[in-house]
Amino acid sequence: MKYAIDVRMIRTSARFFILLPLFLLAFFTPRAAALAQAIPGEGQGVIGAQPSLNVNARRNTSVQDPGQFFSAPYGNQHFFGDWAGLQPFLLRHGVHIEADVHEELAGNFRGGAKQGVTDAGQVGVEVDIDWHKLAGAPKNFWTHTMIVNGHGRNLSTDYIHDSLGGVQQIYGARGNVVAHLVYMYAEQSLFHNRLDISAGWIPVGSFFAASPLFCDFMNVSICGNPAPGKYVPGGRDWPSGNLGVVMRVMPTVDTYIMASMFAVSPHSFNGGISGWAWAQSGLGKFSTPVEFGWLPEFGRHHLAGHYKAGYGYDNSQYNDLYSDINGNSAVLTHLPFRKQSGVSTAWFQADQMLVRNGEGPTNGLIVLAGYMYTSGKISAMKQHAWAGMVETGAKWGRPLDTMGAMFHYFEMSRASVLQQESSALAGTPFLNNQWGPAWGIQTHEDVYEVFYNIHTARGMSFQPDFQYINRPGATTTYHDAAVMGLQFNCIL
Repeated sequence: MKYAIDVRMIRTSARFFILLPLFLLAFFTPRAAALAQAIPGEGQGVIGAQPSLNVNARRNTSVQDPGQFFSAPYGNQHFFGDWAGLQPFLLRHGVHIEADVHEELAGNFRGGAKQGVTDAGQVGVEVDIDWHKLAGAPKNFWTHTMIVNGHGRNLSTDYIHDSLGGVQQIYGARGNVVAHLVYMYAEQSLFHNRLDISAGWIPVGSFFAASPLFCDFMNVSICGNPAPGKYVPGGRDWPSGNLGVVMRVMPTVDTYIMASMFAVSPHSFNGGISGWAWAQSGLGKFSTPVEFGWLPEFGRHHLAGHYKAGYGYDNSQYNDLYSDINGNSAVLTHLPFRKQSGVSTAWFQADQMLVRNGEGPTNGLIVLAGYMYTSGKISAMKQHAWAGMVETGAKWGRPLDTMGAMFHYFEMSRASVLQQESSALAGTPFLNNQWGPAWGIQTHEDVYEVFYNIHTARGMSFQPDFQYINRPGATTTYHDAAVMGLQFNCIL
């Protein structure tokens, strides 16, 4: 079989070979220097994970400052050290700044619509300010701002023809703009952090059904929040946000109740393509996610677990995916789609450390699993189940490395299938849904992923990644796809 090499493949391959010398230089850097400045087990994802770290933190009365939950991956490591003394000066004055470069090269070497390689990436900057230290404001009053610049192409839609389980986590929803606003909100913690209130421009999924483990994986269906909830307007996830307020109450050190109210945007891009247009037209309806969490620690090794269940309701009206105003197929009758009132989303997820390898909150063998459901008459994907594991490299002398494996099952809704069967019967193109184009009648899809994240230097990592997509796009139109990826991340 002959494969065509186009200009985009040459460009992305060139980027890979530009990164390769950096990889070799970093990999052979003396490991002791890296270990001396690292906090193992803080998570291997890009910046922007702070809200989920905060939600998943087990609080106790000895915690006086939420600032420790707003740190970069690998603790407070930076590739350029302490920025010639600037970082310690800023921290003493309550200013936390993180800058991050993230690139993901991916190519499907078999299956899908055609073979190809793409690169997707971002440059991100986060600023977290403790206003008590900076300006004498009430204690534990913070603001959090995250801005990113994205670029690249989407391998899944361009070459595999799969809009459901995107193999690159850093793609889409940020627009071709210089500075896309991800979040900007204020936070006040009270009563020894037993009560925490956040308000402003907030990605719903960074607080609800969230886990700092999810972005260890490249597949976007789990990073940084599970599908399908993040694809309904009332549950948008990073890098898209909603105006809202979140209140988290911890009756005990290891339990919490979190409730919220968010203004629902009826647009494809919340805040516009740039994320800055907060006063979009059509606002007026609300979503109200609620979550209950249990954060136990077991045994003398303090094996941490996170168990949570939640429900969200959006009181907006949306088109039924299948029925017209009379209950028949709208595709066949050409009558307006019936309006459905309200969208429900429910989830349960859990992760549990089985073996501890160090002091970090994620430094050990962890198993995780979960399930999410959305209203099938509104959402083309009805349910998503996942199960996996992550483990650090302490057992083989690489305590800052991480490896993991994950399985996903996506099931499409009956209403979506009926709509697509009607389109096939009528001989008309399939309609797009929340995930994008459909290349056949969509029923279900499976995704398998394994990775090994290599801590190569202070604040830097490379991650070889393999994904196998069974029934790409939840159809039998194309053969199963096998994808190799390489992820590069550097905290500057």
